[in-house]
Amino acid sequence: MRKKTLTTLAILAIAFALAVYYKRPEPVEVKIVSIEEGEVRSTVSNTRVGTVKACRRAYLAPAAGGQVAQLNVKEGDKVRKNELLMEVWNHDLKAQLALQEAQIRANHAAAEQACQLKGGAIREAERISRLQKYNHIVSEEQVDTKVTNAKAQSAACLSAKAAVDVSQASRDAAKAAIERTYVEAPFDGTVAEINVELGEYVTPSPPGIPTLPAIDLLDVSCLYVSAPIDEVDAPQIKTGMTAYVSLDAFPGRRSLGTVSRIAPYVLEKEKQARTVEVEVKLTDPKDLQELLPGYSADIEVLLAGKPKALRVPAEAVIENHKVLLLNENGVLVERTFKPGLANWNYVEVLEGLKPGDKVVLSVGQEGVTAGARAQAKP
Repeated sequence: MRKKTLTTLAILAIAFALAVYYKRPEPVEVKIVSIEEGEVRSTVSNTRVGTVKACRRAYLAPAAGGQVAQLNVKEGDKVRKNELLMEVWNHDLKAQLALQEAQIRANHAAAEQACQLKGGAIREAERISRLQKYNHIVSEEQVDTKVTNAKAQSAACLSAKAAVDVSQASRDAAKAAIERTYVEAPFDGTVAEINVELGEYVTPSPPGIPTLPAIDLLDVSCLYVSAPIDEVDAPQIKTGMTAYVSLDAFPGRRSLGTVSRIAPYVLEKEKQARTVEVEVKLTDPKDLQELLPGYSADIEVLLAGKPKALRVPAEAVIENHKVLLLNENGVLVERTFKPGLANWNYVEVLEGLKPGDKVVLSVGQEGVTAGARAQAKP
C-alpha cells in the first residue's frame, strides 16, 4: 500500500513538473552583440539643428535712392571684387562733376595769371628799391607803392591757388555723390539674389527698418556651420578642435571641419535650454564645391579619442551605467560597468565587462528585464 502511494506521488510530481515546463513562457528574442575593441571618441553635439552659411555674405543696396539705370549682373553670376553691379540714374551728378572739372581748369588759368603778375611786381619793386638806395632819384613814396603792389600780387597768387584747392574739393564731393549711386562687389563672390528690375526706383532702408537688399552677394569659397551647443557642454569646446558635420540632404555623409568660433555669450531664447552658438568651418574642398548655404546640418565636436579601447554600443547602456548580458543558461543578467569616453554610438568600458560578453541591444523591448529567459535573434 505504501509503495503504491509513493509511486502515485512520483507520477504526480513528474506530471506537475512537465506541466510547469510546457506552460513556462517562451524565451524572448533579443538582439545581442559581443563586446570588442575599437575606436571611441568623446564628442559634444548641438541641441538644435544648425545651418550651413557662407563665410562672407553682403546685402548690397545703393547709398542714394533713385531709378535703376544699369543692372550689370543676373542671379548666379560670379563677380570680382570692385566690379560694378548696379548703377542708379546720376546724369545730374555727372553734369555737376563736369562743371567742377571745368571750374578747376579756369581756376588753374587764373592762378597762373595771378602768379605771373606777382613775379613781375616783385621784380619791379626790387629794381626801384635799388635805384632809391644808390641814386636817390626815386622817392620813398614810389618805392612804397611798388612794394605794396608786389605784396598784393603775392596775396592774389595765393588766393588763386586756394581757389584751385576749393574747386578740387568740390570735384571730389561730386565724385563721392556719384559713387553713392554705384553698387560694387566688396569681394569675389556669386550673386545669390536680385530684388530690383531695370527702371525701378530704389530707396535706402530707413534706420531700424530692414528692407530687401537690391543684390545678395555670397562668397561660397568658404563655408561654415553655425549650431547651438548646450551651455553645460560649451565650456569643453575650444577653437581649433576637430568636428564632424552631418547633413539631412546627404544621409550617411560626414564632413570634416574645425571649430572656428565660439560665441562670447549665452543665448537665452529658451529659458530652460540656454545655448552657446558654435561655428565649424568646413575644410574638405569637395564640400565647398557641393554644399550650398542654407542646408540644415548637425555638428559633433571631438573632445578626446582613443583608437583602440574596449567599447559597448551606447544603445545597450541603461541608467547608472548598466547593461543586460545573456549568460550561457539563456538568462538575462544585469551588470554594472565603469565608463570612460562616450558619444552617441559607443561608451568606453574601463571595468566590469570583458571582450566577448554578449550585451543585449533590445533594452526597450517588452519582457527584456534581468532574470528573464531570452535567446538571440537569428
